[in-house]
Amino acid sequence: MPKSRIRKKADFTPPPANRQATAIKLTNRSWVAPVMLALFLVGLAWIVLFYVTEGKLPLDSIGDWNIVVGFGFIAAGFGVSTQWK
Repeated sequence: MPKSRIRKKADFTPPPANRQATAIKLTNRSWVAPVMLALFLVGLAWIVLFYVTEGKLPLDSIGDWNIVVGFGFIAAGFGVSTQWK
């Protein structure tokens, strides 16, 4: 019986892509670090000023709530820090 010829398969070439790869757009977040540090420092300064002046400054009318305001600035700094990449 005669031997059959071996057929070579054509190499696979993937079909051309119809859509182009989209580039990931990175936003400029250079504002995050200065704003974060500014909020931390304002909150710290607010609390220190409250203790140094024995409650007379920064706002005498809100009394001990000045501590909450200072920690609010610090918490806002942590909130801004989540945007840092």
